[in-house]
Amino acid sequence: MKSFNDNNSKSTRKKAHNKYLLRFGFGLLNTLVGTCMFYIVWFKFVVDHNQTGHLTGQGNLGMAVGIYFVLLAIIMQWMGAYKVGFSRRMNLIASVVLSFLLVDFIETFISLAIVGQFRWYWLFFGEYVILFLAQSVVVGLIAGFELNLYRKIIPPLTLIEIYGDKADPTNSLFEKFRILPYKYDIQKQVLCPDDITGLIAEFKNYDAVLVNDLPDEQENTLIKICFQMDKRIYYVPKISDVLKSHSDYINLFDTPVYLKRNNGVPKIELFFKRFFDIFFSGLALVVLSPIFAVVAIAIKAEDGGPVFYKQERVTIGGRRFWILKFRSMIVDAEKDGRSHPAGEKDDRITKVGHVIRTIRVDEIPQLINIVKGDMSIIGPRPERVEHVEKYTAEIPEFKFREKMRGGLSGYAQVYGKYNTTALDKLKMDLIYINNYSLLLDVQLVFETFKILFQKESTEGFSEEAQKKIMNSPNNFDEK
Repeated sequence: MKSFNDNNSKSTRKKAHNKYLLRFGFGLLNTLVGTCMFYIVWFKFVVDHNQTGHLTGQGNLGMAVGIYFVLLAIIMQWMGAYKVGFSRRMNLIASVVLSFLLVDFIETFISLAIVGQFRWYWLFFGEYVILFLAQSVVVGLIAGFELNLYRKIIPPLTLIEIYGDKADPTNSLFEKFRILPYKYDIQKQVLCPDDITGLIAEFKNYDAVLVNDLPDEQENTLIKICFQMDKRIYYVPKISDVLKSHSDYINLFDTPVYLKRNNGVPKIELFFKRFFDIFFSGLALVVLSPIFAVVAIAIKAEDGGPVFYKQERVTIGGRRFWILKFRSMIVDAEKDGRSHPAGEKDDRITKVGHVIRTIRVDEIPQLINIVKGDMSIIGPRPERVEHVEKYTAEIPEFKFREKMRGGLSGYAQVYGKYNTTALDKLKMDLIYINNYSLLLDVQLVFETFKILFQKESTEGFSEEAQKKIMNSPNNFDEK
């Protein structure tokens, strides 16, 4: 078979290598800075409280620092704090802050175990709170500087977009790539010809290929060509692609066979998921009760209307329940009986509503739904009954979301936006269901905290989108 490797491909691989090396170097630097700040705190404690010599003897000082460095490196990698240049600025800083929060919390107990005297818990706790704040500020500023430097050193990837004859070359996929000009530069758009091999000469001039709404046969051919050329390719997975992922390879025959068991989530994992739902949502209700009271009083004081807004939603197995939210809109915002999508500038939202939506506390009452068993902390976002009916009529696979209990947050809420399409949200929810684990739930909890710093995650529908939705016989909103 003819080789399509050329100097451009080698240059692209070299740029990718330099990019990953630079990211790793920045991540390692941040880990070292955070560890050095921990060392200062630990060494001061040793000097002030070392009466027996055992804290510095036998390598205990080095052991404490070594444990911290390894733990911080693992957590920062897991939280995405090493993705300098990949994540957005606020997302990167949030990853750094959450990494230090988690590591310093764990280190409190590790330090107590090394010292062997739990009477010093509050001393350690206070020291590590100060350490956490200092690390967050210092390393957060360093990460911001690194991101600026990365974007100056590493140029954006040059892309050629190949679109189908039924696709709009300026559709949402094209626009989504364009909002990240420091990462992607779509330099040319080409209508996919019948003879795709004629595009090979074009591909050599770009770092990557963007496939936009092509028929299966053409898309598969492009994937093979890009594989042969060592050329990066971006494409949108179909629902079947998502469902086929995470399959096991069966090495029993002289033919490659993949097995997709489709056994659902093991009962033991569902048991622990439900246990943690009850424990943490109950604890959160107690801890957040002051906020709960303040918001309730503010809503009541503004217009005298009800504090809560109830809406019928669909959860696991198609079961219906009433979801609770703090009311953020005027009374009778949907008095015509039809759901209205929230716009980017919606005059139905009250003054208090704007505040609680911005700081994301309007969903707090759903902790009660979680305790009752209607919802889970993490899962596919429960949809309104009429939306489920509409979406299922258009996309029959939409019912697949009902394999898991609806969630307060979820994969689509973390990686999507308020106005993300139903199809894209479905694919993200299926990724969650298809790859479920308790560890994934933990990760999504932390990722949920990170999106609090992302304004675009609450981006409302544009006026054009609102009109399109409202003119539909079965109009819908996304929340």
